[in-house]
Amino acid sequence: MSETLRATDVAASDTDLLDRTAAAVRDAGSALRERFGETVPYRTREELMRALAANDDTALDILRPRLTRLRPNAGWVEEELDGGALPPGEWWVVDPAEGNVNHLHALPEWAVTATLVRDNQPVLTAVHLPLTGDTYTALTGAGAHLDGRPLRVSATTDLGLGIVATSQARPDEDEKVVRRIGSSITAMLFDALVVRTSVPATLHLLDVAAGRIDAFWQFSGARADLLPGALLVTEAGGRISDAEGRPWTPHSESFVAAAPGIHAEAVATLSR
Repeated sequence: MSETLRATDVAASDTDLLDRTAAAVRDAGSALRERFGETVPYRTREELMRALAANDDTALDILRPRLTRLRPNAGWVEEELDGGALPPGEWWVVDPAEGNVNHLHALPEWAVTATLVRDNQPVLTAVHLPLTGDTYTALTGAGAHLDGRPLRVSATTDLGLGIVATSQARPDEDEKVVRRIGSSITAMLFDALVVRTSVPATLHLLDVAAGRIDAFWQFSGARADLLPGALLVTEAGGRISDAEGRPWTPHSESFVAAAPGIHAEAVATLSR
């Protein structure tokens, strides 16, 4: 068999896998949408964690068996706050309710994500927004799409005309990270046109990939909220790095995704 044919077979296999992954996240999203509506009350941290877990379990009951059938030998990561590199091989990195706390507060910014990682490189991802019905997908070398329509990052070349966004990786950051977040927002308020701050990170990264906002950054980080967007932005023509402009990996302590025309400016602002 020729190398060309072998590569084509692999690409075709991954394309089918992406379609099936997208179907799984859509079905999980439908189950979460049925639970959405009224604000879920909680008075203690324990009550909050139980409510979050109930949403996670609802989606995972659909995602885990479906994705396991697709790749029986792949590992499984569902803890959305975990970071760092994975062992070699294939892994499903899943966030069953990205923006889960928003769901509990009857806010619309939440999603379901599933990303297949091979040897620490995201290969394909599917992100579904149940309230709009939108499904974002990306496959390495095949581009990023919104319901089949190609995505492209913005063409802006002036950070001063750009809309930028940031998010917090987790609710209990240490003081050093919290202060760095605050100083970075201040710096961007001087240099960018508009600064947006909200969770979850994935939804901002969808906007970068679609050209609706021009840059996103975050300090510290978690695999589940950055890997889907990293692949989408890259496949849509954007650039990713850490906040000093170095190549980003799951080990990195910061993350920047931007349109190519302002990536260097964004890094310079964040490095001050």
